[in-house]
Amino acid sequence: MAQSLKSKDIHELIEALERILALNRAIPHALEVLQKEFDHAYLGAGCIVQTVWNNQTNRPIEYGIHDLDIVYYDKMNLSEEKEIVIEKRMQRLLSPFKIDAKNEARVHLWYEKKFGKRIEPYSSLEDAINSWPTTATAIGAKIDQKGAFKVYAPYGLHDLFGLIVRPNKRLISREVYEAKVAKWLAHWPELKIIPWEERE
Repeated sequence: MAQSLKSKDIHELIEALERILALNRAIPHALEVLQKEFDHAYLGAGCIVQTVWNNQTNRPIEYGIHDLDIVYYDKMNLSEEKEIVIEKRMQRLLSPFKIDAKNEARVHLWYEKKFGKRIEPYSSLEDAINSWPTTATAIGAKIDQKGAFKVYAPYGLHDLFGLIVRPNKRLISREVYEAKVAKWLAHWPELKIIPWEERE
């Protein structure tokens, strides 16, 4: 399937993505909950990407997926306490799936302590996704207020469907990228890894 999809345009790939995500019982439910709970939020990164990888490599659809990543943007309340309250609410609504909910408006407050690098505040939820570690994992999915499936994928979907892991060097370090690569290869050895030093 990976080969046939690589030649398709973005609209066809989005349709294929929606069909594949529907196979993972956690994702349609999570998208519905996000639509009701937030004006604007995405289910992002790992659970989406790994569901596609599993489909492309004929693995069980939930293989290797440890949590659901929820991202939203609230610059009016940057407190860690509010973020924890929201994560706990999402955990209750989406139990038994493990939830990781992040207010991307406050990432700059803790990023330096965790990764050793100071960053500017993100200007929007999409600005945050633009900086995520790889071109394939820089992705968010949502159901909009009209009930339509929407995807934000600033680097397209061809790397995702092509099982290509390519560094997005806007923010991450080589060490972070290579650690992620090693972890993913242990689960999905079919991945095609673009080395950090390769020119973009």
